[in-house]
Amino acid sequence: MKALLQRVTKASVTVNDEVVGRIGHGLVVFVGVANGDNEEDAQYLSQKIVEMRIFTDADGKFNLSLLDTSGELLAVSQFTLMASTRKGRRPGFTDAAPPEIAESLFNRFVELLKTSGLRVETGRFQQHMQVEIHNDGPVTIMIDSRERLNPRSS
Repeated sequence: MKALLQRVTKASVTVNDEVVGRIGHGLVVFVGVANGDNEEDAQYLSQKIVEMRIFTDADGKFNLSLLDTSGELLAVSQFTLMASTRKGRRPGFTDAAPPEIAESLFNRFVELLKTSGLRVETGRFQQHMQVEIHNDGPVTIMIDSRERLNPRSS
């Protein structure tokens, strides 16, 4: 699973002119599910996201997490994070999990986020969405759950 985090002052997602999710200060998390992803990937990402220290303290340093700031989350499924651009000019999506698997794992990921006690909103799976983001910083971070399997030596 991949998650693209964007720190925001506010954000919303609209489907067919209806706002289906809205948050204030927090994170928008775009989530892509790959073939072979499982419960461990969802657990890893959900914990990493709520504990990631990307909010500034009184000294302006990245020392605070979403949990520390009582921020909010807007999770949006986005299969295009699985795009392969190795060949040609059109991205390929063969690495993306089939919709029925991706939806189930995305929903599990959202459930895990909610266990943090933070407010969690979502878009709608497999729908065309308009996402309005008021980027804060901007701060944008990519997390790939597969990196946990191949940690780099420091």
